[in-house]
Amino acid sequence: MMSDDEKKVDETEVQDGADEAQSEADAPEAADPISALESENAKLKDRLLRAVAEMENLRKRAERDVKDARQYAIANFARDMLTATDNLSRALTIMPQETRDEATGTFQSLIEGVEMTEREMIRLLEKNGITKIEPKGQKFDPHFHQAMFEVPNPDAVEGTVTEVVQAGYVIGERVLRPAMVGVAKGGPKSAPAAADQGDNLDKSV
Repeated sequence: MMSDDEKKVDETEVQDGADEAQSEADAPEAADPISALESENAKLKDRLLRAVAEMENLRKRAERDVKDARQYAIANFARDMLTATDNLSRALTIMPQETRDEATGTFQSLIEGVEMTEREMIRLLEKNGITKIEPKGQKFDPHFHQAMFEVPNPDAVEGTVTEVVQAGYVIGERVLRPAMVGVAKGGPKSAPAAADQGDNLDKSV
């Protein structure tokens, strides 16, 4: 026969077991190991996608830097080449056309040699991505042109390049040297609209 103390111990153990079972039943669903794993997996996937995107951005940036280095590394050398090309062009420009046409013998060979050298230098510049700016007749653009003076001209649209003092060049998409130009002043603000051709048609039958 059990004593009173033994009965109390048994009752306490039974109560503790019941409380533990109730606690497990009341535990929130968040403690479910499957849900926890799914949540952790989603976080890891997000971190992986962010890392992949960052690596792709770094790759593109590196490729762009390498391309720019290749394309623009010769910029300083190209400017020096332009100075030499300008001197050749200047030598031909200051020579009267009549003198060039009447040249014979050694003098004619010299002129032809200078012309050939100028053409070859321009060809080599273009081969390396350096192209000439052709601004005459275009609207003045401060990104590509440098205004040296204004030219009063009532017939030209104001702000139009009418004279080119020194040719400009671009390398790739960058200006290597702006064109030095003269800009029209005093003319119309915009080009006149084309005349209505219908008014000039012969309406007779």
